[in-house]
Amino acid sequence: MTLLQIFWDDAPYVVLAIAVVGTWWRYRYDKFGWTTRSSQIYESRLLSIGSPLFHFGSLAVIMGHISGLFIPESWTRAIGMSDHLYHLQALMLGAPAGFATLLGIGLLIYRRRTSGPVRSSTTRNDKLMYVVLVCALVAGLSCTLMGATHFGELHDYRQKVSVWFRSIWILEPRGDLMAHAAAYYQIHVLIALTLFALWPFTRLVHAFSAPFAYVFRPYIVYRSRDVAGRNQLVGSTPRRRGW
Repeated sequence: MTLLQIFWDDAPYVVLAIAVVGTWWRYRYDKFGWTTRSSQIYESRLLSIGSPLFHFGSLAVIMGHISGLFIPESWTRAIGMSDHLYHLQALMLGAPAGFATLLGIGLLIYRRRTSGPVRSSTTRNDKLMYVVLVCALVAGLSCTLMGATHFGELHDYRQKVSVWFRSIWILEPRGDLMAHAAAYYQIHVLIALTLFALWPFTRLVHAFSAPFAYVFRPYIVYRSRDVAGRNQLVGSTPRRRGW
């Protein structure tokens, strides 16, 4: 057993422990810091473009990773999908999603660099998170593009990386598979593990508090107040007269 195999056997569990304990600690002792620290009040034009690109692109990227890592190769072959068709649809869907996410985070970083108030509200954790996140996106796009053009390693991640990933969850890690995977896959996974270890200590933790209740809550009714008029209302209750 080589040191590289030991690393790929143990590193996921170390990162998982950091993520779980760190998230619990953050929620237990830093509830008021469990937020994105929205800066929309300072600048909204670039935010309205970059934020949807980043969030919807990230959602598509995550869904692509879930299907690629959790669904075995034998399942797609069983339904008649050839390896060529599988990789073609992964390229056609994954590449646009990755570029949209990268463009979105690029706009958000540009916004933080060019808007004074937004830049002042950026913490060191934010800067570190942006660097690691961009590196993960670039490495992921590189894997998508190189995996589709280097035919010798075309099925590398489904036969090695995906099997290694699934083996982690059944507590039978196959670090030997990851140790023999293509170098760019190893770099991408290493950056991803770093990102997950940092996750609880950055603003990314707000992903665990997605506002699903917004979909089911009743409408909020806003009423304006006629400051110049005599019948000034707050909500539906008239103001009481003084003396």
